[in-house]
Amino acid sequence: MPLAEIMLVVLWVGLSAYVLFGGADFGGGVWDLLAGGAERGRPQRTLVEHSIGPVWETNHVWLIFVIVITWTGVPSVFAAIASTLYIPLTLVALGIIARGAAFAFRKASTEPWQQRLFGATFAFSSLVTPFFLGTVAGAVASRRVPPGVAEGDLVSSWLNPTSAVSGALAVGTAAYLAAVYLTRDAERGGETDLSEQFRRRALVTGVAVGVLSAAGLLVLRADAPHLFDELTSGRALPLLVVSIAAGLASLVLLWRRAYVAVRATAALAVLGLLWGWGLGQYPHLLPGVDLDDAAATRAVLAASLGSLAVGAVLLLPSLWWLYTTFQREHLADHGE
Repeated sequence: MPLAEIMLVVLWVGLSAYVLFGGADFGGGVWDLLAGGAERGRPQRTLVEHSIGPVWETNHVWLIFVIVITWTGVPSVFAAIASTLYIPLTLVALGIIARGAAFAFRKASTEPWQQRLFGATFAFSSLVTPFFLGTVAGAVASRRVPPGVAEGDLVSSWLNPTSAVSGALAVGTAAYLAAVYLTRDAERGGETDLSEQFRRRALVTGVAVGVLSAAGLLVLRADAPHLFDELTSGRALPLLVVSIAAGLASLVLLWRRAYVAVRATAALAVLGLLWGWGLGQYPHLLPGVDLDDAAATRAVLAASLGSLAVGAVLLLPSLWWLYTTFQREHLADHGE
């Protein structure tokens, strides 16, 4: 496989990791927002805080990874996206900063009004940040980002039907993944009531995301017909079928309370949709720009991929240790 294709696959793997881990991180903030009043919502917020506390900052490693790979691997595409879509991207950056700061300050605050202020900031940022990330994906998917620096319309490029649906789908997917993950976390900690609450939320959100995905196909048919054709009758169709099948299986597993297995099927449903989009758009990264046209030189690609291989040897075991360590601590906290 040519280096450019390898680089693109690596980039999409990083994007997949950010969607699954960072997405669930944002989703935890959404459920924090919807938990209810201070007393009624305290158990849910405590579970969310414990689940994302050790990893909320780590998850953004994947976003940095995607940015760096795009910048070095397809620099002209990075320049076009960053310049045309700088408004939603700036809002994403501000949302991530506000969310992280509020999450940290809420834990350190002792006054109720401070906790409410920082909690609201954390929750609201968790809602709007994935939405604007989704609008960026919708702009690229609907071919509204032309090659060149700031050649696209600075407003309509991300304020359009495809971007709106993509933003809503990003929020829904994040909330769904978080509910699925939190269901198992609550069960592992012996909190049966919380597990049932998040199970019901996962079921409702899963159905809503499925309906939204179907509506999104209708929007694509009118607004991004090329991608619609690839998803419904082209080479991306098998991945769309996998996504639908995994989504339906997830609802069945949730209904049967198979909380471990549903984590895998829920992730597969999201990845099927994400990789279907990527395959449907390949090899066209931007209108009139193929991967071979945009890829960096062979020397740059080789150096980048080699550095990533060395870094992965250090990073991946560390991340695995981090996740498993805090899962074990959750068990110890409940005397198991």
